[in-house]
Amino acid sequence: MDEEKIDENEWGYHGEGNKSLVVAHAQEVVQLPLDFVKQLCLKVQSERPESRCDKDLDTLSGYALCLPNLARLQTYHFAEHRPILCVEIKPKCGFIPFSSDVTHEMKHKVCRYCMHQHLKVATGKWKQISKYCPLDLYSGNKQRMHFALKSLLQEAQNNLKIFKNGELIYGCTDARGPVADRRELARHLKPFFFPSNGLAGGPNCTRAVIRELVRVITRVLLSGSDKGRVGALRLGPGPQGPRVCEASPFSRTLRRQGKNSPECSGLPKGCLLYKTLQVQMLDLLDIEGLYPLYRRVERYLEEFPEERKTLQIDGPYDEAFYQKLLDLSTEDDGTVAFALTKVQQYRVAMTAKDCSIMIALSPCLQDTRSDQRPIVPSSRSRFTFSVSVLDLDLKPYESIPHQYKLDGKIVNYYSKTLHAKDAAVMPTRFKESEDCTLVLHKV
Repeated sequence: MDEEKIDENEWGYHGEGNKSLVVAHAQEVVQLPLDFVKQLCLKVQSERPESRCDKDLDTLSGYALCLPNLARLQTYHFAEHRPILCVEIKPKCGFIPFSSDVTHEMKHKVCRYCMHQHLKVATGKWKQISKYCPLDLYSGNKQRMHFALKSLLQEAQNNLKIFKNGELIYGCTDARGPVADRRELARHLKPFFFPSNGLAGGPNCTRAVIRELVRVITRVLLSGSDKGRVGALRLGPGPQGPRVCEASPFSRTLRRQGKNSPECSGLPKGCLLYKTLQVQMLDLLDIEGLYPLYRRVERYLEEFPEERKTLQIDGPYDEAFYQKLLDLSTEDDGTVAFALTKVQQYRVAMTAKDCSIMIALSPCLQDTRSDQRPIVPSSRSRFTFSVSVLDLDLKPYESIPHQYKLDGKIVNYYSKTLHAKDAAVMPTRFKESEDCTLVLHKV
């Protein structure tokens, strides 16, 4: 790019993760003047979430990776006047650990996301616990999926964002940010789902619009047409362990009503959720079983540091690297090779657990033919759509000790919370038993 023509005002804040800042511009990888990078960082600083501002941005490399704007339709080119709605979902881990290496029995009953919610609220990350449970979304059961998506809309946290024509209209950056307004969201969405404008305003309008949005997203998430390629993507060992999280509000409500949770309908093998779950399940041993293997690799590297490149710790992540991930054995032969394979599988699995799914929707024109592009219907309209995945940078090898410590912290805090609740209930139980005491007098 020409240094004299480059202008920081042509760039804007879009979002950020733990390691990356995302700004929007029309170009490809670009080389940037260092002065420009510094000015850009100053420009977007006020737009960043307060909780992220303690992270320093890299102003010295001089390079940036320009990626397609996934808030736009990726499959086909449309005129700019066509309205675009984009929903970004970070679904998180969709299964409960099945490894025999797990020492905390609670981890075989409650999913990581639901346990982590308690710690995040306690530390001020979020104001209240979300009713969302990833296992409901990944169940393939429409009733559970609808509940999961409605829960995200009630408490978005950083798991849901909605964009209209590339501009964020619904989402939450941190606990200090403003609460997302569902009525305002419904106002933005109403022209998409009720184009004839025959729906009045008020609570009924909001519920109707949200219901349509949830149904359309569910249909898109269950759609897929990659027949014949599923086998190559089936990396994980397949579903194991419980299909229902005991902490899910959906499941708890049914138990109180004396009903069983709906069975998992199963995800279509061509859909993106199925593929994502398969990759997540490369976490064969859980972090508790994985950490000793990481230590084995670390000891080897301490003795032979020159082997780090040969072991592809830092890449290249090419076809040969991913071929090694197909070994799903869990029998430890004591070798560094076995330990390394499990470590690399865990890194890929963690990447899939933290990725985001972008669903871009645009109302169909009257002459749109369904055989030309993917179509999803709603009650009163139809949408052409594209589905993309982002945040696929492989999780760092060095983050494994942090993950091990965090896992213990999450489980211990959740267990302590449950014990505190049980202790609070006990006095009431004693009182009830005292009220029912039968006193016998000697005759």
